[in-house]
Amino acid sequence: MTNITETEALNKVAAYCSTAEHCRAEISEKLQRWGLPYDVIDRILKRLVDEKYIDEERFCRAFVNDKYRFAKWGKVKIAQALQLKKISYNTCRQFLNEIDEEEYLSILDSLLTAKRKSIHAENEYELNGKLMRFALSRGFEMKDIRHCIQLSDENDDFE
Repeated sequence: MTNITETEALNKVAAYCSTAEHCRAEISEKLQRWGLPYDVIDRILKRLVDEKYIDEERFCRAFVNDKYRFAKWGKVKIAQALQLKKISYNTCRQFLNEIDEEEYLSILDSLLTAKRKSIHAENEYELNGKLMRFALSRGFEMKDIRHCIQLSDENDDFE
C-alpha cells in the first residue's frame, strides 16, 4: 500500500484486530509492509494497546487454547510459535501451565492411537520409535509421550 495516512492505517488495523486476536508483532509487521514510518507505527501500536484492540495476554491465552485443542499441538511447539510472535517467555509459560494436564494427555493419547493404526512396523520397538518421533514433531514432551505409550501398551494386554 502506498500513501496511506496514519488515521486510515489505524482504522484498518483496528477493524482487523476486532475480528480476531492478534499480537503486537503481527500488527507491527503488517504496518511495516504498508510502508509506514516507525514513529507512526509506534503511535498506532500504542493506541491499539491503550484501547485494548491488542492485548498480549488475551492473545496468548487464545493462541494456547486453540493450538492444543484444535490443532493438537504440544506445549513445545506452542511455545516456539509464541516465541516467533515475540510473546514474552513469562506470559507464554503462564498460559502453558494453565493447560489441563488430563485433557492434554488425552489429546496426545488420541493422536497416538490414531497414528498407531496407520504405522507399519516390524515390531513393537520400531512402532514405539515411530510414534515417539511423530509426537515429538507435534511438539509434545518426551515425558508425556512415554506416559501415553506405556498406557497404551498396558491397555493392549487387556484386550
